[in-house]
Amino acid sequence: MKQKILVVDDEPEAVELVEFNLKQAGYAVSTATDGVEALKKARAQTPDMILLDVMLPEMDGFEICKTLRLETSTARTPILMLTAKASEIDRVLGLELGADDYLTKPFSPRELLLRIKKILGRGVVEEKSRDQLRYGDLMIDVPRHVASWKGKGIELTATEFKLLTTLAQRTGRVQSRDSLLRDVWEYDSLIDTRTVDTHMRRLREKLGPAAKHLDTVRGVGYRFVE
Repeated sequence: MKQKILVVDDEPEAVELVEFNLKQAGYAVSTATDGVEALKKARAQTPDMILLDVMLPEMDGFEICKTLRLETSTARTPILMLTAKASEIDRVLGLELGADDYLTKPFSPRELLLRIKKILGRGVVEEKSRDQLRYGDLMIDVPRHVASWKGKGIELTATEFKLLTTLAQRTGRVQSRDSLLRDVWEYDSLIDTRTVDTHMRRLREKLGPAAKHLDTVRGVGYRFVE
């Protein structure tokens, strides 16, 4: 079955370009041109991923992202923001609100497809991973992509779950921001490492008491501690 991607953009040329390339790559595509329509289709269609423009009529992409992350049915749906707003504060805001990645316009269709493939790939379980990782009251079920604290589930996106699992599987070993970008986001070239910091901050907020297992090594990166 083809993976479904919802493309949200109010520029007809942009939608046409993205839709063509996605279909050529084998994805099923639906589109929305404003915020209200985007929320309606995201709820009704439960897409495997959402490509979300920021500057939209009715409701902007930031508000849409925030809303989707608060709803159970879309809390884990991967979101890639596509936008002409290239400033650092906009990128960080998008990530803070729950976006998995951020690509600025103009972009190459090849890079877009590569990022989509990598984001969707974060939900694929690696056979070499242990089935369950348990640290006190924190349990990470790798095959089911579920983390829980004292038996209560923690809502994590695919990116957040992979970040947590990567650190947990390397307990005690410091992971630099660059290595996390390479292993979690699979970026070959160096990009803004604020991406890692922003996701770590959001992950800690969601983990609550379990965040005690995540340690910051100043000037280097992060590590998981028992």
